[in-house]
Amino acid sequence: MNLFSKEHRILLREMVKTDFKLRYQGSVIGHLWSILKPMMLFSIMYVVFIRFLRLDDGTPHNAIGVLFGMVTWNFFAEATNMGMMSIVSRGDLLRKLNFPKEIIVLSAVVGAAINYSINLLVVLVFALLNGVTLSWSVLVLVPLFLELFVLAIGLALMLSSLFVKYRDIGPVWEVIMQAGMYATPVIYSLNFFLQRENPWTPLMAKVMMLNPMAQIIQDIRHFIVYSGSFRGWQLYDGSWLGLVSYLLPVLVLVVGSAIFKKEAKRFAEIL
Repeated sequence: MNLFSKEHRILLREMVKTDFKLRYQGSVIGHLWSILKPMMLFSIMYVVFIRFLRLDDGTPHNAIGVLFGMVTWNFFAEATNMGMMSIVSRGDLLRKLNFPKEIIVLSAVVGAAINYSINLLVVLVFALLNGVTLSWSVLVLVPLFLELFVLAIGLALMLSSLFVKYRDIGPVWEVIMQAGMYATPVIYSLNFFLQRENPWTPLMAKVMMLNPMAQIIQDIRHFIVYSGSFRGWQLYDGSWLGLVSYLLPVLVLVVGSAIFKKEAKRFAEIL
């Protein structure tokens, strides 16, 4: 089946529209929650981690860097969680229609991407108000988002196919995401981590930056917020290891697609 045929594009669009309409159905302020929720989480974490625990590395506009990290991580968490549960939640549709099952997972990730784009616009406005000078370097968000989207859809395909048979994947992934947020420079920066007086810090930083999420968030900070922020590849002194975080999303997509295609044939009968 052609995933990008006209009929399938229409189906994808309708799924995304339906999910977006139902997301905050019944709430008083509706889709404003897509903006308010990450802002409220940011406010709590900013007070706790920056003001009280002093995770500020002293670089200019650090709060904006944290905000970029928060909305980027929230997109990743939302895309993978919604993608993981998408096949199970659309079980009735799978039994009635014959279409590429990838569309269901893709619609969940695209829905999260719409929220992310709204949040990015809000953060860019905050950046301007905070005195951040925005230039053509803001366009780096396009390739970085594509990298992030490829990583998210690859993991979502993998998780959704496993979740059909093993519902324990849900709480396990929740724990992994919680641990992953603290192991990724979201509420702190790579600069802050490297300032620690520990002989293991350089090695730990290199291992951390193999994570595509860490690389994406640090690249956003470097190109948009403050050019003095470290980029992951700077830690590897020209070694090929600096390319790992950029290549991993493609590998995850290939593996996730292969697992999904293998398991998709049995979705209807299992559900």
